[in-house]
Order: sequence, then C-alpha cells, then structure tokens
Amino acid sequence: MVPLLQIFDRTISIYMIVSLIGVLVCLWTAFRLAKNNGMDEIEMLFMSLFAFAAVVIGGALMYGITQFDSMVLFFRNLFTMNFASFDDFLTQAKTVFGGSVFYGGMIGAILTVKLYCKKKKLSSSYLDVAAICFPLFHFFGRIGCFLGGCCYGIESKFGVVYHYSVAPGANGVSRFPVQLLEAVFNLGLALTFYALFRKKKLQGNLIHVYFYAYPVFRFADEFLRADAYRGFLWGLSTSQWISVLLVIANTVTLLWKYGKRKNRAGNEVI
Repeated sequence: MVPLLQIFDRTISIYMIVSLIGVLVCLWTAFRLAKNNGMDEIEMLFMSLFAFAAVVIGGALMYGITQFDSMVLFFRNLFTMNFASFDDFLTQAKTVFGGSVFYGGMIGAILTVKLYCKKKKLSSSYLDVAAICFPLFHFFGRIGCFLGGCCYGIESKFGVVYHYSVAPGANGVSRFPVQLLEAVFNLGLALTFYALFRKKKLQGNLIHVYFYAYPVFRFADEFLRADAYRGFLWGLSTSQWISVLLVIANTVTLLWKYGKRKNRAGNEVI
C-alpha cells in the first residue's frame, strides 16, 4: 500500500485524501436528500459542515485521551509555558492529538447535529439523513485506513502484508484486512438506511438503529484488530467499552422517549 503521496513539494496522507472524498460525497448526498424531501438544503449543508468539524475535534480529543499520560504532560507544560519553542509546542500537540479515534468524532458529530436541530427547530428527518451519512463517511475512512495501514488486523494467513504502513507494527506480517470488513459493513448500513429513508420507514429513529447496529458490530470487530494504541481495560479495548456504553445510553433514551410519548397519550385521553 502507499500511505503517503508526494504532490509537488508536499507529502499528503492517502487517508486524508480518501477522507476528503468521503466528506464531499456525504455533503452531496445530504444536499440531494434534503432537496428531494422538502428539507432546507442550506440548513442541511451548515449542519453537515458543523458535524464534520466536530468529527475532527472529537476524534483528536478522544485520541488524546487514549494517550492519557502524554496528554497530562502536555497540559502541564501548557499551563506552565514549559516549551522550548513554538515548534516544540506543535510537536508535543501533534504527538498527543495528532491521531483520530472514530468514536470521539462520531460522538462529537451526533451531539453537534442534535444541538443544531434543536436550536434551529429542525425535524427528525435531518437526523435520519445524518444516520445515512455517518456510516457512508466511515466507509471512506476505513478504506483510507486500509490503504494507509493503520487500524490493522490480527495476524492471519488470509490477509495482506504491509511494507510501508504508517503504523510500523503492521509491517512485514500478513494481517487480516479488518479495515475492509468494517468498510463493507458501513457501506451496507448506509445503503440500508437510505432504502428505509426512501420508503419512509422508521422515520426519526434511524439514528437509534445506527447506535445499536454499529456498536454491536464494533464490539465484535475489535477482536480482529491488533493495534493497541486505543488502550485496554479489564480485557476489553476502549472502543469496546464505548460500544457498551452507547448501547446502554441508546436504550435509556428510547425508553425515556417511549415513556414521554405514553404519558402524553394518557394526558390526551384524560
């Protein structure tokens, strides 16, 4: 694979290129869905742009949390201004926040979308479109991971051998292409949600389906991954614990919505 590309005098990550393509595809998809379903296209674009900004910030912050000791040292140096130079500051910041964890980006994006919809008083259809775009963007992201060699899988005779991976631990060993498995799952999820949206099924609830489908898959998927930078606690990775918490939070939210709807119906009968 070719994790880095040389364009003129600049070296660019193949992951960034593929992710940028994913952003553009998602923006176009969101715009077309809004236009064809009576939603405000401009509001949809603004919501999408804010969501992508939250993906970048949330992903970097979650990566920083996985590098907890380095993050504590960075903020200690920041508060005491204990940097040799501005370049030293940038180097340390890149070490702590230079990566990205999808769950951090996803959580940041969904909170941003929900707040934006609440602030602008937008319908739940906007959340349904977000449910389509989340796995669609993730599909491109995982293709980028595969090409770059990050988020690599366990050793397997049915795999690929990296020689120039951005993660040195992946090189020289046949590894299961777990990134492609997740890419296929996310593409299937996006297409399924698109079909449900077109048929007006599960209106306003696609995001809840997503918060069951992806965490359950990710929990199992983690056993096929070999990169350990996300950290482990009691035998499970950080992402697996987040998966469990998301399923619980999603269930509580649905029960709360059901109880609220039931009480409203009871009041109307009275």
